[in-house]
Amino acid sequence: MLTSPITALHRRRLRDVYRSAGWPCQDAVEIELLAAGLLERVRSPSGHETLRVSDAGIQLLAETQARNRARRDAHELLVERVAREMTRAGRIAWQGLSLRAKIDSGWVMAMPDVFSVRHTTVEAYLEPIVHEIKVQRSDLLSDLRSAGKRAAYLQLSSECWYVIRAGIAEPAEIPPECGVLVATETGLDVARAAPKRAMQMPFGLWMALARATPLEGWRVEDAQAHLGDTQGSPPDT
Repeated sequence: MLTSPITALHRRRLRDVYRSAGWPCQDAVEIELLAAGLLERVRSPSGHETLRVSDAGIQLLAETQARNRARRDAHELLVERVAREMTRAGRIAWQGLSLRAKIDSGWVMAMPDVFSVRHTTVEAYLEPIVHEIKVQRSDLLSDLRSAGKRAAYLQLSSECWYVIRAGIAEPAEIPPECGVLVATETGLDVARAAPKRAMQMPFGLWMALARATPLEGWRVEDAQAHLGDTQGSPPDT
């Protein structure tokens, strides 16, 4: 029996075997899965040996799938909650955009959970904001290690916020160039405001927004109240 814990690497290999013809890799991960009884060796009449996921392995895959689904559901619910808050504030919000940002001499792909702009006719008043949603500490820590991803968010917005589920991290763990919202059962609490930066949306970002569909939720007649006057000050949102 395997005495070391089953890791994400073991689960990925188990899933790969389940989806494949079962040809063995003959490496340490495979040995550990065989020892744990999660994989079984099958010998064909011709003498070729393949692998199959055992009943115990199927059970582990099912439990992993259920846990991942619950994690995704929690994440998606919080994304929807933040996007709705943006529309209530008179902003136009998008979910799941795929955007390109120029970082140094190369390009970085960014997929902010929520991207929003003010509903205004004045370009200088748009104030694009990125909200990145995290409900699991491991996911947050992985994201924080990706300096390029964070630089892309900052390049694409005048404010970048991390929205974290209460209890997974302290606000001080989030880099100071980003704001922190803590999601509780009753609301979204500002733990640290995001620094505001002046920025002009690049043409590529305009085109990405033009091709995407914003979140529904604000009525046209209400939205008209947020249109800016080109001669006046920024509209209140």
